Amino acid sequence: MNARPLKSTRALSGHKIAAVSISHHRLPLAPAFNASWDTKPRVHFDATIVRVSTDTGLVGVGSGDRMLGFEGHESLFVGQDPLALERHYRVLSNIDFHYGRCWPLDLALWDLAGKILGQPCWKLLGGLSNRVRAYASSGTLRDPAAQADAAERYRAQGFPAVKLRFHRGDWRDDVKALEAVRSRVGEKLELLVDCNQGWRLPWDTDAAWSFKDALAVARELERLKVYWMEEPLHRADHAGMRTLREATDVRVAAGEMTRQLHELRDLITGGCVDVLQPDVALVGGITGLKRVAILAQEHHLTFTPHTWTNGMGVTANAHLVAGLCDTPFLEFPFDPPEWSLARRDYMMTEPLKADRDGWINLSDAPGMGYALDEGRLLATRIG
Repeated sequence: MNARPLKSTRALSGHKIAAVSISHHRLPLAPAFNASWDTKPRVHFDATIVRVSTDTGLVGVGSGDRMLGFEGHESLFVGQDPLALERHYRVLSNIDFHYGRCWPLDLALWDLAGKILGQPCWKLLGGLSNRVRAYASSGTLRDPAAQADAAERYRAQGFPAVKLRFHRGDWRDDVKALEAVRSRVGEKLELLVDCNQGWRLPWDTDAAWSFKDALAVARELERLKVYWMEEPLHRADHAGMRTLREATDVRVAAGEMTRQLHELRDLITGGCVDVLQPDVALVGGITGLKRVAILAQEHHLTFTPHTWTNGMGVTANAHLVAGLCDTPFLEFPFDPPEWSLARRDYMMTEPLKADRDGWINLSDAPGMGYALDEGRLLATRIG
């Protein structure tokens, strides 16, 4: 028997989607930001803002990926009930398959849902907590002494953990910087290491580490009591990740750029990782990743998203993990002066901050709780 089509839900909430609009913005960076995972200095920082407005005058906003491929699909949402989140998720999944990753629209819909229902997103997602501990995520490669100085500053600011980058060309040089940090801070900070072997930018053609390379690095990280090693192998090397996980005491983390939910499922059920890191701004949105987060927890894994988009993306990920998950800490991109809150969150009226004890505190404001700096967006608009 053929399945019956889903009935329209456009009138149930008393609101209809009137429009979906997208704008693109560019902040010049001088001096440039030299990201460890990019061989090109970054001379600007782009942001895409998605707005979903209703016939009743409410507006939900989200940000993250560039919404490539969405143009021409607005009619699939206009006229629909904004609270039909699972319906919208299915449409976005279809767009993802045929075109691009348009998940910031899901974040805007969740912001809008919170405003319609008068509740913060963390409460709609389960209400487990209204805060999550942040770990400072560095982005640059510094010499050993400077890396140790930065770690001391992070500790003084209340962060419980810091993530360091490997990508100096020879992993032995990376280990030297890690040794300097451990020597300086002792065990007052948890140290995380991002090996950045899972993917490459279009212009970078270096191969990922082999399993033997990753295992040699893991032995050094064990010695230095590193909490996790992130992306030690190519994203598709599930067998290698599984074997590495079995061979080392260091937690294996992956999944930040994984495209499909079934790939995340396979990482979980295949015993490939200890820590799963998909980002709601890049894959599945909140609607998709809430089910992945539950699956990870049912397999006794840590779910803690990647968050390197902007403060709006960090906020959306924080709502998911605070409301639903037992997450030890969440990524907080912060590496001043190269990557400051002013640069990261230029589209917001107030940057997202961690308090003196390293907590991201979410408010009771309906939706995501952030607000756009309309003047700055006007000044930085491109296209």
